[in-house]
Amino acid sequence: MQIIRLVVTSLLLAFVSGIAAGQTNKAAGASDRIEKVSRQMVWAPEPDGIQLPLWPANLAIQKPEIDKPEEVGNGSRLVAGRPWHWASYVSRPTMTIYRPKGRNTRAAILVLPGGGYQAVAMDLEGTEVCDLLTKQGITCVLLKYRVPQTWRHDGVEQAPKVQLPLQDAQRAMGLLRHQASYYDIDPHKIGVIGFSAGGHLAAAVSNAEKRTYELVDAADRQPSLPDFAILLYPGHLWDETSPKTSLMLSSWVEISKNAPRTLLIHSMNDPVDDVRHSMAYGLALNDVGVPVEMHLYATGGHAFGMRVTSAPITTEWPKLVMDWLQSIKVL
Repeated sequence: MQIIRLVVTSLLLAFVSGIAAGQTNKAAGASDRIEKVSRQMVWAPEPDGIQLPLWPANLAIQKPEIDKPEEVGNGSRLVAGRPWHWASYVSRPTMTIYRPKGRNTRAAILVLPGGGYQAVAMDLEGTEVCDLLTKQGITCVLLKYRVPQTWRHDGVEQAPKVQLPLQDAQRAMGLLRHQASYYDIDPHKIGVIGFSAGGHLAAAVSNAEKRTYELVDAADRQPSLPDFAILLYPGHLWDETSPKTSLMLSSWVEISKNAPRTLLIHSMNDPVDDVRHSMAYGLALNDVGVPVEMHLYATGGHAFGMRVTSAPITTEWPKLVMDWLQSIKVL
């Protein structure tokens, strides 16, 4: 049986019966916020990115719950003193391919930004992550998936019957494998990295062995399970209605013994997605024999992406990822 590898850093106290309630980040001051501005337009990458539609133009796909033109905007909270930007009301999802800078390891990673399934954090947890990956010789593929979708009803978390982002992630994985030779990537070295809601999406695509939609073309006959998965501060995994001492998964979370080896990174004081989301998921994978490595930090909060703050997790997690990719022979 595989054994979970747990690394606890930054003077983290042992987890015994639960983390003290009410643990949050220091409240942001007025200087940490800006006016939230949005406008109708379709998000487009810089010239170094090749944006491709996920689905054929003549195929009618299910639209998000709110059908209106796509918007882009900025978050009201600054991250490390800088604004971040999102896309929402996405009805025609895309993947944007960023080629490696310099050497090509032939590995590829599908990047799944967060945004609470209401928006997609395109730079904070998207293009900035691709800058890191491409400098390491990795082809980066940024997914702009369909949003919004409601995950909370009457204050209770509940998964949608049809998870549109999961369909988009599965489609992207199939397209990448189908076109692997064209993009000079190894079809057996295609993984995912997800943040927050995107972390849940990474878990979902890691365990869904069958397509959650009707097959469209040859790309959908390719396997959609990633070869490895990296999750940072994921949500929608732990059953929030269970006692704090429980590490029970939510009812909609599927666990497959064929899920890929997984790296989890989370901070104990995350005020948005409790660290138990990572802990519950990691232990569940371990129980079915999937290799897991987990790094838990005392501080760091939530949704820091690639931005460096005073918390060690923000400077250390990129190296943790690269070291792990080397250890599993991806790099």
